[in-house]
Amino acid sequence: MTTASTPDQGNPPDAAGPRASAPDVPPVPPVLYLPLHRSSTETEPRAEIRRLRDGRTALLVYSALDRLLDLCGPNQRWILVRTPDLAELKARQPFDVVITDLAVPEQYRSAGAIA
Repeated sequence: MTTASTPDQGNPPDAAGPRASAPDVPPVPPVLYLPLHRSSTETEPRAEIRRLRDGRTALLVYSALDRLLDLCGPNQRWILVRTPDLAELKARQPFDVVITDLAVPEQYRSAGAIA
């Protein structure tokens, strides 16, 4: 007699499990690249936070260094932050939303950088 295996019998669930059912939730990388504000110093780095049209503030983050340089400008200074450390950053520099991999138009850049 052959029995079908089920996840509750100690076998792993198939690909149609819970992770496969959430296609609109993008994966979050373990580290993020943040553009630095012009006022940043080596001892006190400050992330670039932008005010949105609706009044909220947004932290700009990039999932890869090449994306940050392509989308913000080749001269943009940056810092690498572990994703779990965003809560600590938010305590120092409050923001309402996080925007990932935003292409900043040329008219909002100066000297090859956004900040």
